[in-house]
Amino acid sequence: MATQELDLFVIGAGSGGVRAARMAAQSGARVAIADPAPFGGTCVNVGCVPKKLYSIAAHYAESFEESHGYGWTGPAPTLDWATLKANRAREISRLNAIYEGALTGAGATIVRGRAHVVGPHEVEVNGKVHRTRRILVATGAWPVVPQVPGAELAITSNEIFDVPEFPRRLVVVGAGYIACEFASIFRGLGAEVTQLCRGEQILRGFDADVRDFLAEEMRKKGVALRTQVHMKSIAREGGALRITLEDGTTLLADQLLYATGRAPRTAGLGLAEIGVSLSPKGAVIVDERLRSSVDSVYALGDVIDRVHLTPVALAEAMALVDQLYGKDQRRMSYEFVPTAVFTHPSVGTVGLSEHAARERYGDVRIFRSDFKPLKHTLSGSTERTLMKLVVDAASDRVVGLHMVGDEAGEIVQGFAVALKAGATKAIFDATIGIHPTAAEEFVTLREPVA
Repeated sequence: MATQELDLFVIGAGSGGVRAARMAAQSGARVAIADPAPFGGTCVNVGCVPKKLYSIAAHYAESFEESHGYGWTGPAPTLDWATLKANRAREISRLNAIYEGALTGAGATIVRGRAHVVGPHEVEVNGKVHRTRRILVATGAWPVVPQVPGAELAITSNEIFDVPEFPRRLVVVGAGYIACEFASIFRGLGAEVTQLCRGEQILRGFDADVRDFLAEEMRKKGVALRTQVHMKSIAREGGALRITLEDGTTLLADQLLYATGRAPRTAGLGLAEIGVSLSPKGAVIVDERLRSSVDSVYALGDVIDRVHLTPVALAEAMALVDQLYGKDQRRMSYEFVPTAVFTHPSVGTVGLSEHAARERYGDVRIFRSDFKPLKHTLSGSTERTLMKLVVDAASDRVVGLHMVGDEAGEIVQGFAVALKAGATKAIFDATIGIHPTAAEEFVTLREPVA
């Protein structure tokens, strides 16, 4: 038997789904949201939040070592892996409860279980059919593990936070931001880390200077970064894993982390069966208003495979709810979306890479600085910072801003507002810097590089 008709049934309680359900319910819509997993999705449970917590943890060993240059003495403490895991789990549970409380407080109905779309206006969960005017798919994405012999012995970013024993030898396969982040994190926590990349460099799609600079900094910190290598097989050997590459070389590891990409989670949802068009990768194909090929079905977040970032999913959710239940004034823009990569050192970027800017504008001016930050004049660290501006020569508008260095995300967030507002290089030049900070370098770059 079907329940009383709803206005909106949300499938997936990640950041985007929860935001859409909560805002729609607050507007007076009758809303239900279903998910079998703890609420908060990838970001809260096995993504942004725990990853940033572990990144913070990984900086302490380095900070203790660097403190000697500032007069601090004494032995550095050691990592208790079990304590880190337990404290992280407690914080995630707290956030799960906050997400659920926000939903029920707004008047949304929580449905525990895996949803299956059985019609353009019907969703089945645990044998019960819910009738709804609209359906929103916000099921996110899931790690993909290439099919090599022994792949079942590998873990993904979903499992890495809770491995029983700290992996003293970790091999990370992948070149994207997730692979680079975990390579940096576990190196900082004390593991011997080898990162294997099929391509010629890490972070495909990022600015070339950022990619090269970060790779060198990661190597300086002890990550054994190897490019243009291919996996052949994985096998158990005693208490370790033997990893064989296509060139015949082998590696021994306690854990092998595959971070080679994520695919939209649409398998088994029943979308294709009701006529929803999917991409070859399984992503829901939507128009500029997030509507699928079936008028009553919408989708947002990683499942539409546009920009895999939590704030983008949140923005899409707010735009959709405003469109359906508000004044229809919000529009989703994917230009000048800032992002950070929590490597060591971290990356912050907004706008176009130099290559993309040259393709779009032709004539561009490049401003770049590579320097030792003040902190490391006493710390003994060889870490350096990179800052780069990409300027459209015709309009003088800053169309790309990139940084590799301490707290890059915190710094770039503020500059993202300026780029979104259309700031020119002249405005950057006229802005007074805060001294002494690394951030002031962005407003004191004067001479373009060749």
